[in-house]
Amino acid sequence: MKKMLISGLVAALVACSGMAFGGGGQSYPNGAEAFLVGAVPPPGLYLMDYLYYYSADSLKDDNGDDVPVFDDVSVWANVLRGIWISDKIIMGATYGQHLFLPVVSPDLSFNAPVGPEHSTSYDDTDIPYIIYSPMLLGWHLNQGKLHIAASLVDIYIPTGQDDNNLAAAGHNFWTFEPVVAITYMMGNWAISGKFMYDFNTSQDDYATPYGVSVDRDPGQEFHMDYSVSYGLSKELRLGLSGYYYQQVTDDSYDLDDTIPAPVQDLLRKDEGNHSRVFAMGPGIWYNYKNMFFSLRNQWEMGARNKSEGYNLWGKFTYAF
Repeated sequence: MKKMLISGLVAALVACSGMAFGGGGQSYPNGAEAFLVGAVPPPGLYLMDYLYYYSADSLKDDNGDDVPVFDDVSVWANVLRGIWISDKIIMGATYGQHLFLPVVSPDLSFNAPVGPEHSTSYDDTDIPYIIYSPMLLGWHLNQGKLHIAASLVDIYIPTGQDDNNLAAAGHNFWTFEPVVAITYMMGNWAISGKFMYDFNTSQDDYATPYGVSVDRDPGQEFHMDYSVSYGLSKELRLGLSGYYYQQVTDDSYDLDDTIPAPVQDLLRKDEGNHSRVFAMGPGIWYNYKNMFFSLRNQWEMGARNKSEGYNLWGKFTYAF
């Protein structure tokens, strides 16, 4: 048994040498918001449904080169979001709250056996966390040209994870994310940006591609969604949207003598490999009575220590 364990470990190390998996928590689904994101709606109750698909066939290392052992990844997700906006005014802003419930299904494939299960494929379907904000504020300024939305903190409440699974959708760490979103209207044109900064708590039993699971402190992250759009009418808007993601601080792994020295060296090197990516693509937004629809596509570029691919976003909003 000992010889089999050592043999499997050596094979995993050879296969994964130079492996680059995304650091940080990467809890937020980049690109989720776009057109008019800073414009908080009038008082009332709103239900949103986000449909998401992501696909990538390349994984980039710290130099932006492909990692040969990686094959492809795909992710399906459905996210329900409820927004309640009251008629109360706080600091000149309308007050509300929101709650997200995501269901995420990732599927990972490799060209060689990797990870704690020493497998070429990993998949999962789970609710990774629930997102809640107790204070959502919205300002409408400059005669309706400037709109600002702010969440004091979006709280990512973990629901657990599938240990030893590289594709685990579930989380067992918390994320605290202050949010500011801005929309500026210039006639038929609108420019929007949603700016976020993530503080992550410690994560137990993080599955690494090197065949071991370790405790870690995910690095802090800055990321933003953005859009530029043009209103062809009050009901129809076309534009570009995308996102920028940058890990700001190092990951930190809890390493001890139970982990082989070569694996410790690889993990120490990975601690400083910050993830980043930029994306852009076309989109359409349509309003019919009390319903809003949008469909967007975004292509990634400039990835480091992260997969590089494309996504599709569909979003439906119903105002009660």
